[in-house]
Amino acid sequence: MQLRSIIYLFVLFLVSMRAFHFSPGFAKRASLSRRFLSEIPTPINGGTEVPRMKRVLSGVQPTGTLHLGNYLGAIRQWVKNQDDYDNFFCVVDLHAITAPHNPKQLADDTLQAAAMYLACGIDPKKSKIFVQSHVKAHAELTWLLNCITPINWLERMIQYKEKAIKHGENVGMGLFDYPVLMAADILLYNTDFVPVGEDQRQHLELTRDISRRFNDQFCKRSPKVFREPRAMIVKEGARVMSLQDGTSKMSKSAESDFSRINLLDPPELIAQKIKKCKTDSFKGLEWDNPERPE
Repeated sequence: MQLRSIIYLFVLFLVSMRAFHFSPGFAKRASLSRRFLSEIPTPINGGTEVPRMKRVLSGVQPTGTLHLGNYLGAIRQWVKNQDDYDNFFCVVDLHAITAPHNPKQLADDTLQAAAMYLACGIDPKKSKIFVQSHVKAHAELTWLLNCITPINWLERMIQYKEKAIKHGENVGMGLFDYPVLMAADILLYNTDFVPVGEDQRQHLELTRDISRRFNDQFCKRSPKVFREPRAMIVKEGARVMSLQDGTSKMSKSAESDFSRINLLDPPELIAQKIKKCKTDSFKGLEWDNPERPE
């Protein structure tokens, strides 16, 4: 069997053996696997797929506490669309280890992030919630996609350039390869839509390019393995800016806790952060003026 055929069959296997829930039990995993396999669209009429509910996948890193930007830019939309899509929401702990971290704290934050999903309104009866690292196919597919992704595609990623400047010579390979892992997360589940902020749009476009490249190279005489996912972007409030720097988005990784409003902050602390929010020296308020971000 040719190498190209072997790679095609292995990736097809990974895509079919996707997502498990938190339960470590083998029997439950096996039953979940069979259920997921039964949901895979069956090609008919020369490759046309059986109609199915559109699938959505998204996740948040478990680094620090989820903040207002996470809620308005992502989680609120997840909750709103639960009845309209087949939803997969994961805690992306593999992405979190691309930066320096405390392993024990990361484990605790991972469980807290999953709990926050539920607290914000994600219904496990309607949506599938899982931890990224519990599904080893994410890492396996990342390696296969690495082998077909040109380096110059990754060098164009704006977020990598920004973070590389911040980390200097200590920047790790994981940060450079972050977008390929994200592509694997999305493609593994035959995702139709990905709720992303504007800052992640470039990564999603890379995912589409990788999907197209793989299908062109390995699926010329067979059904395509991967879908090309599309962005689901909130028009208003999609990008909440830092309280201390109006040119940067609100981030869990920012050094000062006063740069963000955490979802678990008490009311008095929220009021204190807003009072200390950085503003410009001009009088009056303006909307959508790039010259006055603060």
